[in-house]
Amino acid sequence: MSYADGLLSTGERISYRNKQHPFVFIWGARYAILAGIIALVALWFRSGLGPDTASGIFGQLLGWVVLALFIGGIAVAVWTALRYINQEYVLTNRRVIQVEGVLNRNSTDSSLEKINDAVLTQSVFGRMFDYGDLTVLTASEAGIDKMHMLRKPIAFKKAMLDAKHEFEVDMERSGWQPGPPIREAVPTSTAAGTPATATGTSSPTPSAPPAPKADPDEVTRTLANLADLRDRGAITPEEYELKKADLLSRL
Repeated sequence: MSYADGLLSTGERISYRNKQHPFVFIWGARYAILAGIIALVALWFRSGLGPDTASGIFGQLLGWVVLALFIGGIAVAVWTALRYINQEYVLTNRRVIQVEGVLNRNSTDSSLEKINDAVLTQSVFGRMFDYGDLTVLTASEAGIDKMHMLRKPIAFKKAMLDAKHEFEVDMERSGWQPGPPIREAVPTSTAAGTPATATGTSSPTPSAPPAPKADPDEVTRTLANLADLRDRGAITPEEYELKKADLLSRL
């Protein structure tokens, strides 16, 4: 089980996993590759020296340099490989999670309801080798900003937008809808030609018909969905309490 699997909340499921393109590993290990090339050249140069020179101080120093370059290059390559293996982007039915780090793990996520759009940038080589930069535009400052050199970015963007659509549909099915805009009370005036009552007050407005009785099972499911939205920060506790009171009044 990966580190991202342990971050999932109750009812959250992973729908798509992705990583950066292998070119990221190659670019990160460029110094290790360069050190290996220099070590091979130095080893070839040392083998061409005479027996006396190779066994002398210069030959021994050159041998230590070759050994240091090999060990350093391998260490850098292993560390870069561990960073590449432990870095991933995970798409769930509620958010997008980025996990990175080897010893110290770091996770950043963006909720699907806060994602406004995603901008994909691909160069010529990006289209040839199927990688690109995916910038996520969210309604909040915190969250994932840019996925650099993402592997199969078009498929990931489609999956993310589909997950956002399914999330919005689930919110509508749960019965959560934004409340109507608050309107200022308009005082009743007796316009010309409008009859007034004997006491000088306007006739009372007929009361609205009572709301139909709700199914208790449906109310229970709706309250559970609303509680889940409140725990994830999609709605405020005040909005949850208002909706809860409205639903309970229909029983």
